[in-house]
Amino acid sequence: MAMVASYEVSEERGISKVNAKLGMMHRKIVNWDSDPSMIWDRDPSEASEFLQAVNKVQQFREQLKTSNVNKDLFCFADNTLQMAMARLEEEFVHLLIEHSQPLEPEQMSFHSSEDEFSQDLSSCSFEVDADQGKTWHESSCGSENVVVDLIHPNAVYDLRSIAEAMLLSNYDGECCLAYISIRKDALDECLSVVCFEKLGIEEVLHMDWAALNFMIRRWNRALKLFIRVYLTGEKRLCYLIFGEFSESLRNFCFFEISKISVMQFLYVAEAIIIGPRKPEKLFRILDMYESLLDLLPDIESLFPERSGSFILKECNELLLRLGECVGETFSEFKLAIRDNTSTTSFAGGGVHPLTRYVMNYIKTLAAYSGTLNILLDDQDRKNLYSLEEDGDSSSLISCNLLSVTSILESNLTKRSMLYRDSALQSFFIMNNVCYMVQKVKGSDLQAILGDVWIRAHNRMFRQHALNYERATWSPVLAFLKDEGIHSHGSSCPSKNLLKERFKSFNHALEEVYRIQTAWSIPNIELRDDLRISVSLKVLQAYRTFMGRYASYLDGVRHRENYIKYCPEDLEIFLLDLFEGTSKVMHPHKR
Repeated sequence: MAMVASYEVSEERGISKVNAKLGMMHRKIVNWDSDPSMIWDRDPSEASEFLQAVNKVQQFREQLKTSNVNKDLFCFADNTLQMAMARLEEEFVHLLIEHSQPLEPEQMSFHSSEDEFSQDLSSCSFEVDADQGKTWHESSCGSENVVVDLIHPNAVYDLRSIAEAMLLSNYDGECCLAYISIRKDALDECLSVVCFEKLGIEEVLHMDWAALNFMIRRWNRALKLFIRVYLTGEKRLCYLIFGEFSESLRNFCFFEISKISVMQFLYVAEAIIIGPRKPEKLFRILDMYESLLDLLPDIESLFPERSGSFILKECNELLLRLGECVGETFSEFKLAIRDNTSTTSFAGGGVHPLTRYVMNYIKTLAAYSGTLNILLDDQDRKNLYSLEEDGDSSSLISCNLLSVTSILESNLTKRSMLYRDSALQSFFIMNNVCYMVQKVKGSDLQAILGDVWIRAHNRMFRQHALNYERATWSPVLAFLKDEGIHSHGSSCPSKNLLKERFKSFNHALEEVYRIQTAWSIPNIELRDDLRISVSLKVLQAYRTFMGRYASYLDGVRHRENYIKYCPEDLEIFLLDLFEGTSKVMHPHKR
């Protein structure tokens, strides 16, 4: 009995000491809590002293929790700890807000890149020749891999200390909720920095192409910066504050902070996919596909745990839908070429806007050949003319682009039939096929379509040039032939026939000059070559005919009406052909 009494006395004394110390800690915490100024804004020693007091209260609470003596004292310790935790949560939130370091546009190099890649992928832009190369395709920037401090490094230790105190006191839920709430707000600020707009499906569907094009470019750029810069920094911050205490807690916080924003990016992409399959959208859809595919390893690294698996699933499903959209849009592009018809001929027989559009379009597509080889099906392998092993002719992109050029050629052939003049029919095909060849040679298309295609189409446009010469100049030069020039039974030519021949030649030449100065050959080399070829034929025939028969008209009245031009005149006049402006021939005064 004496031993029991002694134990009870000892325990009562211990409880009394705890009560005294707990009361002292309670008064300190109440004093700190009653002061409106933030503890961590004062002298660092005060913050340290406050944490020590919290730690003591937490220890007393745990001791009392396991003891069956004095439940009132346990409740007192618990209430004191709650008060301390509430204050720590305030301090935690204050530090998170006060020491947050928002991303700056200059830091992200975002707005400058917007200016660099501001060219519009409208249908008109493909009708203008420019060295487009990979302007729209390559838009990477080193800033994507920048390591950023989202909280000032000086505040990280304090935040970690507060988090540790709250976690050890089993206030991890309150700590996480506070952290998630503040960091979500910071994330919203980040989205505005990278110029990402949270848009609904209806808003996206009602955008005109210029706005949609601009928005998709921003989506691509913003997603890369968001994943590789911001979320990487956010996960790093979670590790710095919670990493040493609980991996699951750290991952939970990061997931809750980021999941909604990641899904918002995906929702915008879904809205874009839902829209009509317009050909001009293809490049932007390809950019989105390549961006997301490129970011998948980063996303997997950010969300390795089971809770993040649905984000990876959504990303992979979006990739599949983007791929399907690429195939469907490419098919629409080919249908658009086929269905682009007209009932009127193209003035001047030059390069048709459709040819410029299609060739510039597929030249830009060549930059995406690797991706297209994955996404395009092989339906166009069938019914394509056989090619010898050449370039990349067996690839899916090659088969599909060969199909595009074939559809374009069929369209051009139909358009050429709108001309009544057979010479202009050949002239039109010559111009357009030459343009196609020039677009392929020396570009990425050459490796895709191959040298065999280039040689075949070189022959094609040269054959049409020859057909043009025959159709135009054979009738004109027929007046300079010897056949039928002599009277029956006479060795001398008939002057009347000579006058008629010269007069008919002049009229035919002047008519060709009037009409064909209005025709256009945009390709300077082709224009010069055709002029030289025509000049050689015309001048040789004219000089020969003049040399043989001009003297027979010496002394003839109004001789200048028949021999109106000397060979030198013709040489000058023929240089005016194919400039696109109609002119009239006037004999040079001598």
